[in-house]
Amino acid sequence: MNSRIALRVFFLFALGYFLSNLFRGLNVGFAPYLIQEMNLSAGDLGLLTSFYFIGFAVFQLPAGLALDRWGARRTHAALLLVAALGGVVYAFSQDIYGLIAGRFLIGMGIAVGYAGALMILSQTSPMSRLPMLAGLIVAFGGMGGVMVGTPLNISLQYFDWPTITLIVAGTTALLALAIYFTIPEVHPKSDTHISFKEQYQGIKQIFKTPSFWRLVSLPSATGGVFYAAQSLWVRPFMSDVLGYSVEQMASMVSMLGLAMVAGTTLTGLAARKLEAYGINLHLFSGIGFLSFLLVQLLIILQVPLPAWMLWVGYGFAGSSWTLAFAYSAEIFPRHIMGRVTTSFNTVFFACIFSTQIAIGYILDFWPKVSETAYPVQAHITAWTIFLVIQGLAAIVYLWPKPLTIDAQRFT
Repeated sequence: MNSRIALRVFFLFALGYFLSNLFRGLNVGFAPYLIQEMNLSAGDLGLLTSFYFIGFAVFQLPAGLALDRWGARRTHAALLLVAALGGVVYAFSQDIYGLIAGRFLIGMGIAVGYAGALMILSQTSPMSRLPMLAGLIVAFGGMGGVMVGTPLNISLQYFDWPTITLIVAGTTALLALAIYFTIPEVHPKSDTHISFKEQYQGIKQIFKTPSFWRLVSLPSATGGVFYAAQSLWVRPFMSDVLGYSVEQMASMVSMLGLAMVAGTTLTGLAARKLEAYGINLHLFSGIGFLSFLLVQLLIILQVPLPAWMLWVGYGFAGSSWTLAFAYSAEIFPRHIMGRVTTSFNTVFFACIFSTQIAIGYILDFWPKVSETAYPVQAHITAWTIFLVIQGLAAIVYLWPKPLTIDAQRFT
């Protein structure tokens, strides 16, 4: 593949991941309007927002089969059109049920945003460059998380939330056409001829592999917390616990997103260099995860550090999960990478939507202190519970026994 085509592949798939992150975080800015217009509680808002992740997780395994059978180009283009349809449904909804349907379709539609990118990069690039490229994909995509901060806050001063949703949906449809008509098909040679039943057996083998569960344990626990916060609950925490203004919250959410972009880029670039010093992807990612747990503890304890330092640390360390995804491509056979990545995503996003829903219902155990605010103790309790869960997952992930995969199980 020549350099121009490779650059086009990278850019279009990175843009798909950007739109995935943008769609995911829109409710951060929309929340006050949805609460007022739809009369939603914290639990309702958590449930609504989580349906993006439910749609994403439910469709992961079928998407993995499609990736391995039809390739990233056709699969991703078709599903992006589903996401665009979901955006239209969401924009024209008159009640929570329409919003839920729209979020579910959006989640389904971006189900292969990262998996498709990782798959096509693993097929077209040297394995030694994959951690860097995976980090750059997430960095580019992470700008979607930046957009739901100050840029979205400014946009809402000129456009209502349905109009913004329709603009994003239209962009998504155009990207689907660009991917389908301008990206050459790249496909693994070994799995195109086997049946869906045989492919499904491959998924069963993945879930029966003990090392797979070790591999996904801590990334899923920390990713669940990071994205549940970034896509919804970080603003209420900043407002109710830390007393930030609307402008401060928008600024910190954008800063958090930029820090995640920096984290994915720099850790991806550093990963291979550190191997020369005996620090492999597994250990390096573990260090990042533990750093993320430490930052959460500092936030919960309200340690008197500059706000920007805490939220930059939260975003930077919260990006460590990308290294675990890159590590999965290193230890699993390439011909099943579509199914491995989407199986990983199934667990990962199941943790996100369950965390998102759980935080909402934990907050609802306390009476509101105003129309939209909850007591400080409610937020602290929710964050502490999930910090403990992540600590337990860290023990599983970092257990000294090496993570190994028997490739013969997947022939």
